[in-house]
Amino acid sequence: MSKQEQKNITERPPVIVVMGHVDHGKSALLDYIRKTNIVDSEAGGITQHISAYEVIHKNKDGVEKKITFLDTPGHEAFSAMRKRGANVADVAILVISAEDGVKKQTLEAYEAIKEAKIPFVVAINKTDKPEANIDKTISDLIENAIYLEGYGGDIPFVPISAKTGKDVDKLLDIILLVAELSELKGDITKNAEGIVIETNVDPKKGISATLIIKDGKIKNGMSVVVGESVAPVRMMENFSGNKITEASFSSPIKITGFNQAPEIGSLFKTFKSKKDVEKYNVEQKKVTRVKNNILHEQNGNRILIPIVIKGDVFGSVEAIKYEAEKLANEKVCIRFVQTGIGSISENDVKNVGGNKNILVVGFNVDIEDQANQIAERMGIKIKTFSIIYELTDWLKSEIEKATPQINIEEIVGVAKVLRIFSKNKDKQIIGGRADEGIIKVKSNVKILRRDEEIGTGIVLELQLNKMEVKEASVGDEFGARIESKITIAQGDKIKAFSVIKK
Repeated sequence: MSKQEQKNITERPPVIVVMGHVDHGKSALLDYIRKTNIVDSEAGGITQHISAYEVIHKNKDGVEKKITFLDTPGHEAFSAMRKRGANVADVAILVISAEDGVKKQTLEAYEAIKEAKIPFVVAINKTDKPEANIDKTISDLIENAIYLEGYGGDIPFVPISAKTGKDVDKLLDIILLVAELSELKGDITKNAEGIVIETNVDPKKGISATLIIKDGKIKNGMSVVVGESVAPVRMMENFSGNKITEASFSSPIKITGFNQAPEIGSLFKTFKSKKDVEKYNVEQKKVTRVKNNILHEQNGNRILIPIVIKGDVFGSVEAIKYEAEKLANEKVCIRFVQTGIGSISENDVKNVGGNKNILVVGFNVDIEDQANQIAERMGIKIKTFSIIYELTDWLKSEIEKATPQINIEEIVGVAKVLRIFSKNKDKQIIGGRADEGIIKVKSNVKILRRDEEIGTGIVLELQLNKMEVKEASVGDEFGARIESKITIAQGDKIKAFSVIKK
């Protein structure tokens, strides 16, 4: 790296994700930090869309430091978005209530942080409450293998009160220290790139997306590209909704004017000229062609089920993806080839045609007439729903139908042939002894000679002590009439088996 390039590399403000149980005070903590109130505006007390905010915090030395915060959903249906939120961030705050201790969503958030492989700080909140028990909360964390500093581990923690603001500054100081140890850097001279964290479709303003810049700088006149979604940078706002002309790393920005809604969690890139955008799009189309070719192949020994999901809002699409991912198994691989918001269009169906297993589903959206006609002509299954569990039940049923059935033979009994009494064409009467399991009437049997299979047959009748019976078990000496094209000999073995479809 040249001296000039080194000069361009500077410290980057950290992007912080706040995670934890829905009632443990995540939004209250952000509310206190930002000195604004968002809690009252949340539907049902649950934050259902990822948002981003910038704050300035003075550290211990009185130096002002910028921090970007993400607020992730706590509701179970939005687990996929919560995980994605962690992947955008540099450092996480795991909020836990000193009243309630560790809950299921606390552990889910912890797993998401571990998967993202980012450092984190534990904030033990609600210490102002009469029922608060910090020692018990610490014990709960240790019992769940979350080892805090001073208690056998190295995870920093701070007891706080988001309501009164007690020790929230201390929490921010520790966050900045953890970020400093991570040595976050950015290059101010590069074209901006980062991650899409929110998308919105406004009938009047058009399609907008909230982006977190992870490196570089963006200016008016550039273009933002997210897959096939493109927007000229003409209308750019900061997190407060103020119009801006440029922004750099770690800043959340809102760009309006996309030709189609970009997918949440996707990477974005920026370009200075239309020519650069066109060159990039050509390369992307090559990659898409390769992906589409893969759609017509099996994934190893597994059947590939391509799925298209369209919903009324991205939160719904994310929830459906999260549930659909659970339907994959050792025989079936699921791939989301297209997702988005709005009606199921002609392009949604056209672009993924050619694989008999493709499933197209919509949630609270319509199917355009052309899309229906093309789907019918191409034999593509397409359906819409207004209840998520009905949609996932339908997906489960269709995936089960497409799953290949394997016939597995299960040995249920083994007998040794002691005597041969008679043979009349394909029917033979033998005497035998059951050595393992059960031999039943109408059982299919394999005939083995010196442990080598020489043929198969069917048990037509069984007798014990000259009485007709339905089965013979271990130790029973029996007579049997067996139909087989193979001539059975004394000393042979017969193995009764059943065929199970799995």
